[in-house]
Amino acid sequence: MDSADQFRFTHLPHPAPVSVAQRTELLANPGFGRVFTDHMAVVRYKEGQGWHNPTIEARAPIALDPAAAVLHYAQEIFEGMKAYRAADGGVVMFRPDANARRFRQSAERMAMAEVPEALFLDAVRELVRADRDWIPSGESASLYLRPFMIASEAFLGVKPSSEYLFIVIASPVGAYFSGGAVSVWVSEEYTRAAPGGTGAAKCGGNYAASLLAQREAKRQNCDQVLFLDAAEHRWIEEMGGMNVFFVMDDGTLVTPPLGGTILPGITRDTLLTLARDRGLTVREERYGIDQCYADAASGRLVEAFACGTAAVVTPIGRFRGHRGEIVIGAGNGADPVTGDLREALIGIQRGQRPDPHGWVQRID
Repeated sequence: MDSADQFRFTHLPHPAPVSVAQRTELLANPGFGRVFTDHMAVVRYKEGQGWHNPTIEARAPIALDPAAAVLHYAQEIFEGMKAYRAADGGVVMFRPDANARRFRQSAERMAMAEVPEALFLDAVRELVRADRDWIPSGESASLYLRPFMIASEAFLGVKPSSEYLFIVIASPVGAYFSGGAVSVWVSEEYTRAAPGGTGAAKCGGNYAASLLAQREAKRQNCDQVLFLDAAEHRWIEEMGGMNVFFVMDDGTLVTPPLGGTILPGITRDTLLTLARDRGLTVREERYGIDQCYADAASGRLVEAFACGTAAVVTPIGRFRGHRGEIVIGAGNGADPVTGDLREALIGIQRGQRPDPHGWVQRID
């Protein structure tokens, strides 16, 4: 694909879309990631031909050869993003260009064909337009979009695939967490990523590697898991599917620095900017788990929160691990800095607050 005309999507008729009544019932309480819209965007890649045949079609199972490379060598990446129902009834998206850029970077790390950012954005917008009636209303409701790419070549040799499928599906969702502060298990046995690995890419293998630790967290009655660095098991990195911030008693925000083992979260980057806009001091620096426990005990650490597309901004009430348990602040999530940043982010995302950085894009 070399020209804008070649990005034009063909809309194929849906043989049996969900009825208005059934859709209304589903949107009343969609949960998270359980309900899906009528359509999906599909684009194919073949070496020598490039990206071709972009379509919006009925959401349906994918036909794959049993020897497809994704099933054997895990060449797969994805993104998470949202479309929102604005206050005036219109539809907006938040920083989709950043998702397109990160998707391309993930593809590069996984030796996959890179989706042109213009094609990525067209696919997402066309799907939102096709399924705009699926966007729920409500403070915590949105249309979650899942662009993903898989290696589809049927070949058992270990090499980068020569064929790929790029697909976007959509799911109306409510809040990821039920509300209030979450509890977090500090994993000291398992690590999420190592230097030189794929920690900065949004690939399925990173999440698969986190599931055993997440199961351990659930057994410890915790909502999420926190990973430490792979080399020293000392430095805080990120959680199972989200970045983490700490707020000190002087209002300073601390978050682990990017360096190849941490996913460069778009919500993380947004909050760094919003905090600086508010005159807060922000430090991207290593923060040790022992120091975290000591700061919580002394009262220096007053707030902590997780952030991501799904989690938005979620207060952390306590950390639990083999070192024992610490409570952050009052432990109930009533945290002023966390709450202010959350409200600012949501307000911009939904078009309710000024957008000085030009992050919001309207879908006509």
